[in-house]
Amino acid sequence: MLLSLALLFLKLLCVLCFCLVLAHAFGRSLGTGLMVLLIPFYNIYYALCQFRHRFRSWVVAGFIGCGMAAISLHLLLWASQSTSKLN
Repeated sequence: MLLSLALLFLKLLCVLCFCLVLAHAFGRSLGTGLMVLLIPFYNIYYALCQFRHRFRSWVVAGFIGCGMAAISLHLLLWASQSTSKLN
């Protein structure tokens, strides 16, 4: 239960940080915003190289770090649930 809440928190924080990057990209131009939204790894490139914000380091760390932590925790929870079904 506690791990599920932690996973939800990480996902929400990742989405919030991605929304800040996405708003900046759409503020730059419609084409850039659509590329950040629709091309999977361009959003990471844009966040690392072209995103400018007062709290850039916190936003990028929240976007990438919480995203990777959420994926890892999700896989950990999935693996533990699948092994408990086997027993």
